[in-house]
Amino acid sequence: MTAALVVGGGPNGLAAAICLAAQGVQVTVLEAADEVGGGARSGEAIIPGLLHDHCSAIHPMAVGSPFSSRFNLQAYGLRWRWPEIDCAHPLDGGSAGVLYRSVEQTAAGLGRDGRRWQLAFGYSAERFDTLSDDIMGPLLRLPHHPLMLARFGAPTVLPASAFARLFGTPEGRALFGGVAAHAFRPLHYPMTSAIGMGIIAAGHRHGWAVAEGGSQAITDAMVALLGDLGGKVETGVRVTAASQLPPADVTLFDLAPGAVADIMRDRLPRRISAAFTRFRRGPGAFKVDFAVEGGVPWTNPDARRAGTVHVAGTYAELAATEREIHAGRMPERPFVLVGQQYLADPQRSVGNTHPVWTYAHVPNGYTGDATEAIIAQIERFAPGFRDRIIGSTIRSTTQMETYNPNYVGGDIMTGAKDIRQLTFGPRITLSPYTIGVPGMYICSAATPPGPGAHGMCGANAARLALDYLSRR
Repeated sequence: MTAALVVGGGPNGLAAAICLAAQGVQVTVLEAADEVGGGARSGEAIIPGLLHDHCSAIHPMAVGSPFSSRFNLQAYGLRWRWPEIDCAHPLDGGSAGVLYRSVEQTAAGLGRDGRRWQLAFGYSAERFDTLSDDIMGPLLRLPHHPLMLARFGAPTVLPASAFARLFGTPEGRALFGGVAAHAFRPLHYPMTSAIGMGIIAAGHRHGWAVAEGGSQAITDAMVALLGDLGGKVETGVRVTAASQLPPADVTLFDLAPGAVADIMRDRLPRRISAAFTRFRRGPGAFKVDFAVEGGVPWTNPDARRAGTVHVAGTYAELAATEREIHAGRMPERPFVLVGQQYLADPQRSVGNTHPVWTYAHVPNGYTGDATEAIIAQIERFAPGFRDRIIGSTIRSTTQMETYNPNYVGGDIMTGAKDIRQLTFGPRITLSPYTIGVPGMYICSAATPPGPGAHGMCGANAARLALDYLSRR
């Protein structure tokens, strides 16, 4: 029987394994940690029963991805849940930009920016399921829907700073800017509109869903499906050299490019090894989970109903903080993402104590403690928050890397999403999943379409592996 090996058991490694196993390939996943899942893990923290996501938490790109549409993870226990409001971006005066799943409802709340929001996102949201066939794979290829992709893709080459000028209100500009800042890039750089536009279009189509019972439920469903397809998972197996790899017809690495270079060493072509070694890292994330009595007392009432809250102030302030962290300087008021997943999934709470998930954008490898900066930013828009905290736990940039070695320096994006790496992946090539060794591929979030629990990096690499097997 044809055999495949997947090194790394994050969502992309598991997706690759599932795609291969579904075609009759005997698949083994080797995971260095004691449990699989990569960033899609959850667990109790601070007090018994209080459930926190370890990293990946909100999933607008995962619900309707081509991988999710192909494989029925709901049959294996995955249940999506949605908050009443997807995202809010509060401002100092008490107002907020508010993102609903409905384009029309979002537009209605943005006043004179409403029509512009509809023009910017209505077309792509309505056609997102068709567009995803093109935008969830390598960018440099013949598209399935060229005219539709061209209409969506033309504005994505713009800096987010240019696209934000489409909106005339502080709320509209901040709402778009906060989503665009998920790219961890200075917002005046080219193509920084791309990730924001993709997330907003996906969210208007499928919502900013959370997994019932935590993001671990995504991993558990994938592992169960893989088992039914005949695949197996081995945990606690750390691969550090190619000599440790069991024989296999194809091998896929759900690892950062530098880790692949370390394992393969001189087996990689020199130019590819050099590219993987020089792979650029993005800024880091400093994560703090809180146990909060009664929830966060946001001044803006819509923020109290939002699954995600972007805490950054105005667009100009947000843009300034992203420039600072990119330059390696810790801003006094960092961009903070706040997750209130319990609003959609109440079982995560314990009575009136709720898990509040946060992280701040910080410089890569930041060695300080950003906890106070995070609390101060939230307190700014939710006076009294500090008094409601009954416990917290942190995961610094160093601890992020220990938790998941792909997150070097706290880089949860698995690489800087600059114009070159966003377009090509780990190296300049039309085949971003190949590593120059026949039958071997990289399938981590360093490859297109990038981070998330959508599984498409793994699915795309598995497609190439199956093509290779069919030609043997």
